[in-house]
Formats: sequence, C-alpha cells, structure tokens
Amino acid sequence: MNITTQSIQFKADKKLLDFIQRRVDKLDQFFDQIIAGECYLKLENVEDESNKITEFKLNIPGGQLFAKGQAKSFEEATDLAVESLRKQVNKYKTKNRAKVTHQKEALVMAQEEDF
Repeated sequence: MNITTQSIQFKADKKLLDFIQRRVDKLDQFFDQIIAGECYLKLENVEDESNKITEFKLNIPGGQLFAKGQAKSFEEATDLAVESLRKQVNKYKTKNRAKVTHQKEALVMAQEEDF
C-alpha cells in the first residue's frame, strides 16, 4: 500500500519513515482493499513528555478511516494509531460481511419466491 508521510515543522529521518511504512503494510494482512493512506507527524508544544502525535487517514472502498496516536516517541504513537486502525478495519470488514450475507439471503429468498 502506498502511504504518504508528512512531518509538520520538522524533518523526519529515513528510519522513522521506514518504520511507519512497515507498520502500515501489516494492515494489508487484515484488509487488502486499502487504496491509499496519509500519515501526519506533529510535535505539540506542551510541557508533557508525550508531545509526539501520529495521525493516519486511510482511504478504503466506500469511505475513510482515521486514527491518532500520542506518545513520548513517534514509534509508540505510530503503534497506537495502527492498532486503532486495525480495530477499525476489522469492524468495517464485519459490517460489510454482514451486509453481503444479508443481500445474498434476500436474493435466495427472492429466487425461491419466483419458483
């Protein structure tokens, strides 16, 4: 899957970008119809140590998924956000599977009524 990463007001190094790409690529195991994604890396100006924010937007058929993680490091924030996306993907798949099953049942019933 192709993901574009934007670091806001700083330059992210290659190791961090590779880490993010590896983590997001693992989502393909759960759902292979992800079209594209965007990642935003931000530094928040607060006194708290957990000032690093990673946000993801994934384009999927019929909509978008969004997740945000905030932690002491971008790696931790990425892991939090990707875990949230994994849960959202599973929920989306379950809903779609239920719709398809319901539609198939309706078609079978309609065909039975025709005979």
